[in-house]
Amino acid sequence: MVEFGELLHSQFLWYALGAGLLVALVSGPLGCFAVWRRMAYFGDTLAHSALLGVTLGFVLHIMPTLAVGATCCLLAILLVYLQRRQKLAVDTLLGILSHSMLALGIVTVSLFEIKVDLLSLLLGDLLAVGSQDLVLMSVTAVGILTLLYWLWEKLLAFTLHEELASVEGVPVERIRMALMLMLALLIAIAMKVVGVLLITALLIIPAAAARRLSRTPEQMALLASLIGCLAVVLGLLASILWDTPAGPSIVLAAAVFFLCSQLRPLQNY
Repeated sequence: MVEFGELLHSQFLWYALGAGLLVALVSGPLGCFAVWRRMAYFGDTLAHSALLGVTLGFVLHIMPTLAVGATCCLLAILLVYLQRRQKLAVDTLLGILSHSMLALGIVTVSLFEIKVDLLSLLLGDLLAVGSQDLVLMSVTAVGILTLLYWLWEKLLAFTLHEELASVEGVPVERIRMALMLMLALLIAIAMKVVGVLLITALLIIPAAAARRLSRTPEQMALLASLIGCLAVVLGLLASILWDTPAGPSIVLAAAVFFLCSQLRPLQNY
């Protein structure tokens, strides 16, 4: 208990908790749109581009989070462009881009002979979050949440029925781009928390759990954020007490909430 008490006074622990809560707050409402629009594979595709972003960060001497964010945003823009130009199904395009970006990242790492901590990249390194990371995450999270609040009604209309939303004057293509860019920025800041392999899980699981407990879209978004925050707290606590990886522990905590939510019938809204 003494060791645990000492940990509570450690600055790195509070940095880790703050970073995890920021990601959970943003991933709640965005995860809802990912669930409603069945965009889980899109999250995986962006996550696979993270290795390329990290490599570019080392080569250009900029923060890896900034490099990953820029790479994910460019990939999101490329996907929207290809959707307009190509007569391929979205899942086919995502599969092509996902594996191409991952292969490009691996080849780039090899060409520049960059030493990357693959374990922390894949599973996250929440306890290594510093003050600079936390400031960048805070600015990004506030920006995403502000944009979400401003575009909420249009995003809902776009999600429910694209053609009807277009007829009613909603700029569908701009809203689609805004949603993808917000997801790209979220994945960039979430990489430090749960890693490339588990980003989509943190995005989808709290939203899926909240769906069983909600009657309105707004209620689902708030509950998803709350479940995500609770998963971060419990996962971080488990990581400290039992010396388990923080990222996977957070995802497992979220999965427990999801299993518990299945005991209740699905709400309709």
